[in-house]
Amino acid sequence: MDILHPPERAFTIEELDPKNYGIIVISETGKQGLLLPDLEGVDTVEQQIMICQRKAGMSNSEKFYLKKFKVDRYPEE
Repeated sequence: MDILHPPERAFTIEELDPKNYGIIVISETGKQGLLLPDLEGVDTVEQQIMICQRKAGMSNSEKFYLKKFKVDRYPEE
């Protein structure tokens, strides 16, 4: 089970870390994509952003802003 912490605005890419933070990409038109942290095969912030844009149906040229969040993970019993 994953429990997501409330998201907060990320103002720079340097604030992000794909191992510690999930991200939400939000376009100017309101499209949103979310990706949890610490996923196998997702090693960079750029990969996180690209996946979120694709999930949201955004083009690479759309303007967006980012939110970050932490996740508490509990193993299934």
